Amino acid sequence: MTLRDGRRPYRSAIAGLIALVLALAGCAAGPDYVRPAVELPPAYKEPGPWKIAKPQRADSRSPWWEPFGDPQLNRLIEQANGANQTLAQAEAQYRQAQAMADAARAAFWPGVGASAGLTRAQTDSNGIKLGHTASATLSASWVPDLWGATRRAVEAGEAGAAASADQLAGARLGVQALLAQDYLQLRVTDRLMALYADTTTAYGRALQLVQSQRAAGVALVSDVALAESQLKTAAAQAVDLQAQRSQLEHAIAVLTGRPPAAFTLAAAPGALGPLAARLPPIPVGVPSQLLERRPDIAAAERLAAQANANIGVARAAFYPSLTLGASAGFSSGALSSLFDTPSHVWSLGATLAAALFDGGLRQARSAQASAAYDAAVAQYKQTVLAAFQQVEDNLALLRVLGDERALQEQAVEAAARAQRLALAQYRGGTATYLAVVTAQTLALANQRTAVQLQGRQLLASVALITATGGGWQAAAPGAPPAPIAARAGSSP
Repeated sequence: MTLRDGRRPYRSAIAGLIALVLALAGCAAGPDYVRPAVELPPAYKEPGPWKIAKPQRADSRSPWWEPFGDPQLNRLIEQANGANQTLAQAEAQYRQAQAMADAARAAFWPGVGASAGLTRAQTDSNGIKLGHTASATLSASWVPDLWGATRRAVEAGEAGAAASADQLAGARLGVQALLAQDYLQLRVTDRLMALYADTTTAYGRALQLVQSQRAAGVALVSDVALAESQLKTAAAQAVDLQAQRSQLEHAIAVLTGRPPAAFTLAAAPGALGPLAARLPPIPVGVPSQLLERRPDIAAAERLAAQANANIGVARAAFYPSLTLGASAGFSSGALSSLFDTPSHVWSLGATLAAALFDGGLRQARSAQASAAYDAAVAQYKQTVLAAFQQVEDNLALLRVLGDERALQEQAVEAAARAQRLALAQYRGGTATYLAVVTAQTLALANQRTAVQLQGRQLLASVALITATGGGWQAAAPGAPPAPIAARAGSSP
């Protein structure tokens, strides 16, 4: 038999091994992923004008905050999109998750290495001999994915990267919403400060009136004291509003990536008039759309998929692993003849290895992976339920605040009328100054409540937009989000 013929049995074995590898390549340990089922109501509990049949989803060309109609708010959110450090951290975590997915995918390929060496050694067999050995070798090894462990690991890595992208979208939406709420609250505070400035001016004129009446002998000393007390109380409340405004301004500075000392937001002109921001119409679709619109729900679902894939990784450890190895190179006792034909060496082999006893380690890891999947599914369902609650809460809040604000406007008008009548009666000597103070205090309280109600409506509208997913859109599978610096004013 020739040398070529002698290789046939070996080649047949290699061919049979390759056929076995290809046959097993379609197997994958562990269950295939199916999205966990959740009970979805057909509609929200709250009726009313907020229920619109066909919502229009905002995109990067029409950010969700623009319908508020405040250019300053638009500029601040664009700045936060490009400079907020929470978003920079979330973007870096996404890149980390993407790299982990790439690392898992690398296991599909063989490892290739090269080595070269020159040694000088002495032997004592058959006399003392001193010689040199030179070598140059190229080697490769490959572990075929017989049981789908690598495929499941890649599934887990890709699901983790997708979850991280969704978490980045959620972080962006959260920063935008927090900035919008802080800004709107600051503008409400500006309006309250303007209200108190106007009120203290009016109280100052009333004090002058009482002092004139006292000088004429038609007013009591207690009337003067009441007027002074009322003026100082309003001034003190105005100072407290300055502290609130400063804290809101500092929070906005940090959200836009700047230290508070380097940021100043001027008061809006005409603060006693209507707020620049207006209450936008908010489209609310059917509850099932939350599963696609909310990034936290999408992230929780992807984490469940990741946990499911990890079950397959754990179960694949119960099966033996096959390692294919090959090497080729040169080895010679003299460096000058290293690359001569007689110095050529090669090897080809396969190793099948399996753990026979591990003290229950693999079983424990499989049980751990199954429990982690159950926890991820429960977290996904809880996230969905919490989303429904947030939407219902804010729908109800907006409805109630709308009714309350309408009544409060009537109360403001009635209190202003009572204040004018009391002051006229005091000038005419038919009422005490206590009646004037009571009417003025009631008028201020009602005006303040009306402004605060408008602010609560704006904040609730931001919360509802956030609860329904804002301007977030699901990216195409595997599509990375844009870098932080290039993402100003956009949403994924």
